[in-house]
Amino acid sequence: MAIVNLYFSDVFEVTKKTLEDYDAFNISLITDLPLFIDPFHLFHSDKKEYRELHNRMIDYLAFLRDKSATQTITKGLLRSWYFFPEIEQNWFGFTTTGNKGHDLGPVFARALNTNLVRLLPSFGKERITKGTHLEKLCLIKEKVGKDNISDFTTNLTLEYLLKYTQSFAEKYIKPAYTKRWSVAKVRFNYSTEKWESDFFNLPTYDNDFVLLTPKDMLTKDDTWINRHDFLDDFREIVDAVPNIQLREELDNYLQSALKERLKKEVVDKAITNFAVKYPELIDHYIKIKEDDGDTAISRSIEKVSNSNNLYVEHFGNLVQLLAEETPFYKIKGITAEESYRRIQYLKDVIENKGGWRIFYDKNGQPIRNENDLHIMYRLTWCATVLDVSHEVNNGRGPADYKISLGAFDKTMIEFKLASNHNLKQQLKNQLEIYKKASDAQFGYKVIVYFTDQELQNVQRILRELDISNDRNIILIDARKKLSASKVV
Repeated sequence: MAIVNLYFSDVFEVTKKTLEDYDAFNISLITDLPLFIDPFHLFHSDKKEYRELHNRMIDYLAFLRDKSATQTITKGLLRSWYFFPEIEQNWFGFTTTGNKGHDLGPVFARALNTNLVRLLPSFGKERITKGTHLEKLCLIKEKVGKDNISDFTTNLTLEYLLKYTQSFAEKYIKPAYTKRWSVAKVRFNYSTEKWESDFFNLPTYDNDFVLLTPKDMLTKDDTWINRHDFLDDFREIVDAVPNIQLREELDNYLQSALKERLKKEVVDKAITNFAVKYPELIDHYIKIKEDDGDTAISRSIEKVSNSNNLYVEHFGNLVQLLAEETPFYKIKGITAEESYRRIQYLKDVIENKGGWRIFYDKNGQPIRNENDLHIMYRLTWCATVLDVSHEVNNGRGPADYKISLGAFDKTMIEFKLASNHNLKQQLKNQLEIYKKASDAQFGYKVIVYFTDQELQNVQRILRELDISNDRNIILIDARKKLSASKVV
């Protein structure tokens, strides 16, 4: 039994191997993890049920396209057909405090209504690609990103996820940990043109149900079909266009853009305009992605495996070390002192008790993403009664964490990598601004370094800013350590 309950396996008393055998990701029930369902995995899967899920998504989009083309979509219909709640119960997404994100609201709904007809007239009738892809929506609309695509996909696969979780719960979870839930918007009835609800027996935590997700649906960073690649690989797309006149027109523009050294945002906007004018370009890009689909699957398998190692195994081990080796979870007191003492215990465990290992992947490469540091800290803080707010934005930009106990007791904490190129400027300006904006009385900067050079650079910055002895700036040494037997 875990000392601190962080994960699905801890809370519902099932083994990690049981989840592994079921191919379900062992989610955290403390904070969202930055994974999401990639619809391309459903399209390219060897599993018939996944391909059917993808077809159902496209069927629903075709329904929306036809409605958008043939009738005026009222506010009521827009909300009924195009709005979707965030499925927060899967504990995946882009918030690292709890699992409360944002619904697919009016911006996405209007983009969907507009793009399906005006900008993507061939949707559902493609001749170049093997299939139709939801991700088309994000290629020419900046406000439709991976989070929107993922949330939409999760909504359209919700019934499958509910049945998948219910089957697991009925076989492996004690009845005391489950409850019968009525879930809205489970399936769409094309006869009544309404969404239907249904009942499911599901694992229950903190007065809500919990969803499991198969690992082979998941990816990290971005969907396989994405706007960034579409813009960056545009020359390759141009070369794949069989229309000689169109290819020459596009190639001529690209040559002019490079010659004139236009800014990337100007070139990207021009490419987007070309794609709106010539939608076949999008299909040629997607065809390239389809043909390389096996790479998408293999990359995601590795990303999901690395995420499991980092977020579940490594961070879970760190929490266990803190619980076993320090009074980390027994501290009481005001937030400024509690925050400082907890940071010091975290520092000690990382530097002196083997905790540094949690920062390195199987290839020995260290964490280079500050968001991963934030997730680590949120997981370690899980057993406190204090309010922990992540990415607090008070009009001056976001701070990493605000720790508070009531309205008059607040502490700001910033976690940074020593390799951050903007570290000096951030040290100089950010924390005092955040403290004033949120009325926080105290603030700490925690800086993690992985090499001797990074340490030297940080020390130089601290000297230049005359804050080398500032108690509120805490350095954590995450360099690899030799075992005692190897020390001469």
